[in-house]
Amino acid sequence: MDNILLSAALAFLITFFAIPVIIQIAKSKKLFDEPDERKVHKTVIPTLGGLGIFAGFIVAVLLGVPSTNNPEFQYFVAAAIVIFFLGIKDDIMILSASKKFIGQLIAAAIIIHFGGIQITNMHGFMGIYGLPPVAGIVLSFFTIIVITNSFNLIDGVDGLAGTLGLITTIALGAYFLVVGQTAYAVLAFSLTGSIIGFLIYNFSPAKIFMGDTGSLLLGLINSILVIKFINLAATPGSHLPIQASPAVGFAIMIIPLFDTLRVFGLRILDRRSPFSPDRNHIHHYLLDLGFSHKKITFTCALVTIIFIAFAFYFRNADTTLMIGTILAVSTGLTALIYYSRRKIISRKTYMPVAGEKEIIKSHKILTLISDTVEVD
Repeated sequence: MDNILLSAALAFLITFFAIPVIIQIAKSKKLFDEPDERKVHKTVIPTLGGLGIFAGFIVAVLLGVPSTNNPEFQYFVAAAIVIFFLGIKDDIMILSASKKFIGQLIAAAIIIHFGGIQITNMHGFMGIYGLPPVAGIVLSFFTIIVITNSFNLIDGVDGLAGTLGLITTIALGAYFLVVGQTAYAVLAFSLTGSIIGFLIYNFSPAKIFMGDTGSLLLGLINSILVIKFINLAATPGSHLPIQASPAVGFAIMIIPLFDTLRVFGLRILDRRSPFSPDRNHIHHYLLDLGFSHKKITFTCALVTIIFIAFAFYFRNADTTLMIGTILAVSTGLTALIYYSRRKIISRKTYMPVAGEKEIIKSHKILTLISDTVEVD
């Protein structure tokens, strides 16, 4: 327990004191995120907040996790370093989607092959239990890549990605703490500490963004934590066994994961690259509804907590039924937001501008007079 508290505190302090220095350097070197038609901010803002998150997290993990008892953690750190350089280059110089994808594949391969983080069992989802080795590896790669990108894609509103990352790391870290997996609890709470240190400067109006450096790191570490959670929680001998562990894991990651799968699906159906940018994310829909950055972050956080509570309450229900219910509710909520947004956009499109109402009234009067004259 002491290791966990010290690691979280150290990660927080390093990130908290590093961010102002990073902001100052970014301003002096003009390392900004430029606003455009797709982005929601209107001024230039530094994007290297992920550098502070990485610094706090990596130091805390290296000091808090005993390497002798947990040899796989050196590979987690190696994968995090790969993602760090991938993100920092993209934040400074812009990296093509293909190169970014290759880098993510390398990081995922390190985690799967050397770190031993792999999906080997579906735990009853769709009636499937044990997986053939090849299928397990393919599914593991897919899961890590999707979760890694999910935090990157949801990072479009001040405080949103960080707040969702805070909830996921606390939820997963708490489980590992309860079941006695101290090393994984340190991994989770070290990231929690770094995120808190960063969020102080990222809540609306944001002074700095985490950039790809931070969002990809959040996604990578969360992919490790959630796969480990699913495998561990479904083990009958666990201190807190969870029969529907895949459903609970899905609920913990619900907003970034569901939004990413939905957007990827829409882009593929539209015959575009799944990594091509657009304004189809849930935070874009909420912005169109008139939500502020703070309101979007609070709403998404509240929805995530409700999903987690629901899934944990029914943690021993049928896995297929649980995931189906979560998907159905998520789809229904997204559809409701989408069609509400369309109605508002339609009203704005056809709303008469200032002075137009008087013109319309005058036109109606003239038309009435004209019709009257013709009748006479």
